[in-house]
Amino acid sequence: MIGVGRVAVIREFLHAGQERATLPGTEELMTTAEFITALFCQIADPLSGIPTHPHARLWPSEVVALGLLHALKGVGHRPFYRWLTRDYRPLFPRLPERTRLLRLFRTHHDWTQAFLAAPTVLGVIDTSGIVLMHPIREGRSPQQMGRKGLSNHRWMVGGTRCLLVNQYGLVVGWDCATANAPDKTLQWLIRQVDGRLIVLSDTAFHAAEGDPANLTLCRWGEWEDRILVETVLSMLTVVLHCKRTIRLKARVVLPPQVVIMLW
Repeated sequence: MIGVGRVAVIREFLHAGQERATLPGTEELMTTAEFITALFCQIADPLSGIPTHPHARLWPSEVVALGLLHALKGVGHRPFYRWLTRDYRPLFPRLPERTRLLRLFRTHHDWTQAFLAAPTVLGVIDTSGIVLMHPIREGRSPQQMGRKGLSNHRWMVGGTRCLLVNQYGLVVGWDCATANAPDKTLQWLIRQVDGRLIVLSDTAFHAAEGDPANLTLCRWGEWEDRILVETVLSMLTVVLHCKRTIRLKARVVLPPQVVIMLW
């Protein structure tokens, strides 16, 4: 079962400052400062065993918390840093300069692996597109990050996000690729849980060279339980607005990290 209560908390963070009517009988919604504190508390325990460099200005839990806040906020690097230093600098008194903070995100992205869920008997894998630009703008810049591909039967330029979830909707593994990469190139996610998880997928993950032993290909209408991963991807799109990601290079600050921990 996916944590619906936590989704409500994330919604409050994303729409902080907006006035709304409170439903009768509901609890008072937490402030953004309270949300940041609760987020940090969830991060601190799993990362307590990571050694800290003697010259580091931030603890590992602070780095991961700031990275998740960046992903949740859904804005560019400069607006995020201005918002953080203007309103919540007392929560992070040793906050480094903006470019140094971004280098910390890129260097220590692997710390988020501590929040991956354990495999169960059954799991589901699927992909979802990330739109970076309109197809008509493809090829205008030599520094273009995405590639043209299909997502939900529509052309786009961007990337593909792949999630492997267990039977409770918790993320076991994830990866990203360009939009033109076929789903079968992400079979390594399935192979790494061979013997621990039976993975259900659509036929797009089939490879002519051979499929993993723990992969079960499902045609349309079979194993309706696969809708679970669609629910998780839908929450990424509706709640966190991750269908259109702003300038996020692969493995810097990626929204699936939010799902890995908060769900």
